[in-house]
Amino acid sequence: MDRILRGVMKYRHIDKAKMLQQFLQVRDTPTPKAVFFTCMDSRMLPTRFTDMNIGDMLIVRNPGNVIPNSQHFQDELTTNEPTALELGCIVNNIRHVIVCGHSDCKAVNELYKLQDREFGSPENRKLFPVRSYLCTHALPSLEKFQQFQLTDYQKPLLFQAETPMKHFVAHIDPDNKFAFEDKLSQIHTLQQVQNIASYGFLKKRLETDQIHIHAMWFDIYTGEIYYFSRQAKRFVVIDENNFDRLVGEVERYHM
Repeated sequence: MDRILRGVMKYRHIDKAKMLQQFLQVRDTPTPKAVFFTCMDSRMLPTRFTDMNIGDMLIVRNPGNVIPNSQHFQDELTTNEPTALELGCIVNNIRHVIVCGHSDCKAVNELYKLQDREFGSPENRKLFPVRSYLCTHALPSLEKFQQFQLTDYQKPLLFQAETPMKHFVAHIDPDNKFAFEDKLSQIHTLQQVQNIASYGFLKKRLETDQIHIHAMWFDIYTGEIYYFSRQAKRFVVIDENNFDRLVGEVERYHM
């Protein structure tokens, strides 16, 4: 707490005046351009690595950047993720939804361990909320990973895109650079794209290309940010070599 209080004092002396000016600019007519779902991990600082500012995007954080599939609910009003989607995409008319996973995700590491039946037993689910949460909302990601395992991590996976008629193919870590848990993290990130598309209140906008869903992935060990390119069918690092091509793909398919 001492460090936090000192941080508040530093903010007062250095950043407060500048931020107040920005607050005034967006106070009456905020125009966020994206809804950004990511993990609550303390190493994830999305506004810093995307250079976003006050009013630029809505950020939703939870363990493992999970967006539950709507089939888990009797209605779509019982948790904060669909509420954030409605506030963002319907109330604020935001057209871009981004899911950003990351390497060494502690929640995804726990999901990986659920392959051990004892670890994910009903008794342990009662004792450990993270396991219960993942068993309720993230098992489809683990099932896709297990499909991938059966192919010796070679064959591509198929995911539903914005509508039931749209699908995309994903080659997961074709260069075999990442740990098994990180391969699962990338699969899990793409599974959330499919989950977002399950919500009925988004259906019309998704069908008419008024909303576009993107997947990103952050490698905390190298600091590199990856974008899932549906054209390349894989996560592609966002760098000087790929930037123009990725911008062109976004403009072509997602504007």
